[in-house]
Parts: sequence; C-alpha cells; structure tokens
Amino acid sequence: MKTKHEWVTHLILLIFVVLMIFPIIFAISNSFKTMQESANNIMGLIPENPTLESFRYVAQRLPIKKIIANSFFIATTVTIFKIITSVLAAYGLVYFDFRGKNVIYFLMLVTMFIPFTVTMVPNYLLISKLGLADKLIGVALPQFADVAGIFLIRQSMRTIPKSLTEAAKMDNVSDFHIMKDIIFPIVLPAVVSSGIMFFINSWNEFVWPTLILKSRDHFTLPLALQMFMSAEGGTDFPIAMAVSVITMSLPIILYLFFQRYIISTYAGSGVK
Repeated sequence: MKTKHEWVTHLILLIFVVLMIFPIIFAISNSFKTMQESANNIMGLIPENPTLESFRYVAQRLPIKKIIANSFFIATTVTIFKIITSVLAAYGLVYFDFRGKNVIYFLMLVTMFIPFTVTMVPNYLLISKLGLADKLIGVALPQFADVAGIFLIRQSMRTIPKSLTEAAKMDNVSDFHIMKDIIFPIVLPAVVSSGIMFFINSWNEFVWPTLILKSRDHFTLPLALQMFMSAEGGTDFPIAMAVSVITMSLPIILYLFFQRYIISTYAGSGVK
C-alpha cells in the first residue's frame, strides 16, 4: 500500500505531466476550430464543430512542402555533422593520450555555459562574410559541433573496457577500424539518442534562422508559424495552431520511437 509520501510524490508528478501535455492538447484542439469558435471558446479542448479549414488554408496559401523540406534539410544536415564531430572528438578524448587533454575537455565544457546571445553576432558576421546569408547551409554551418553530444558519447565510451581496443591494436588494427567496428556499435544507443536530440533542437530552432533567412522560400516551420502570430492582436489563431501541430508532429513521433535510448543515455551518463 502506498504511503502518504508516495501519494504526494505521484500527485506532484501528475501535475507536472498535465502542465507539459496541456499545450500540446490545446494546440491540437484549436487547430480544428473555426476562427469564431476559437475566439469565443479558446480554452475549450473539444471543438464543437471540428474542421480541417486551417490545414487546408496552410496547404493552399503556403509552400508548406518546401517549408517542411527546408526544416528537414537543416535538421538532418546539422544532426549528421554533429554526430560525426561528437564521435570523433569523444574517441580522441577517451582513447588518445596527449598533453593538455583534460584542459581541452574542460574548456569545451565551459562553452556550454556561454549564452547564444554572446556568439550570435560573431556567427552572423561570419556567415554574411562567407556569402551564406539567406541560405539554408548558412543556418546549419555554425552548428556542426555540439559539446553536449561530445560529453554524452564520451561518457558512454568510458564504460568500454580498454582491453578491447588494446587487443585490437596488438593485431595491428587501425584506430579508424577500432572506432568503426568495435566502439561505434557499442555506443550506438548513445549516438542514436544524441542524434534525436540534435534533430529536435535544430527542427524547433527559431532565433538563428530568423537572423539568416529572409525570403519565404527558405523559411523553416517555426518561421512560418511566426507569420500568423502578431503582437498587435491580428493573430490567425487556428491557422497558427495548425502550423504548430505540423511542426511538433515529427519531433514527437521521433521521441516516442526512440525514448528508451534517450532515457538510458542520460541515465547512464549521470545527467538527471
């Protein structure tokens, strides 16, 4: 039988779950409402007369396929390069011995605490000088490395007995093949979970694409959502919620499929 302490703990957790799920249900509900119903009963979670009008509007008035393709290209490119750089850096930090290794790793971790606003202007000036402004690759390029990914994959590699790599080196196996054939399959769950987080973060990014992308043909989904949100009260709310539903669908599906990898990786690395 549950104790009073357990009941209180579960109640608190339930409250947090409701607070996290409510915005998703709220967005889905309002995406199926008419403008009038949304204005009269915005907090109602069950539409009185469900309609696909907002989704049809988005499909007809926006190059939604192009916008989704832009988001997918940026998120996929960023994810691939972050995985490559994270695996290579983690392998070097774990299995290579060189002077200053711990100092370099410490300095890398320190960069996690530097706010984006500090690096935003230098990155923007660099991208402009390279002639990559208003180009998809200009959004992706500054994000090709991620310290959090290096940390998580390094923590996973540290659990592998070094006797495996030492035995391989005695057989004259190169470091590349050791990493590819021995280490990588073992740390694959950490790589997959890191990749999912890279993809979701890039997919949802708003501020940096707003600085770089100016033409509508290059917009990503978060930028398309902003088109229907106005600080002056002119928000097309059901349409904005329809774009929100489209935006959140892929990240939610990915998380549901790969949540066990994500949870196990963060638990194994000591991140709570």
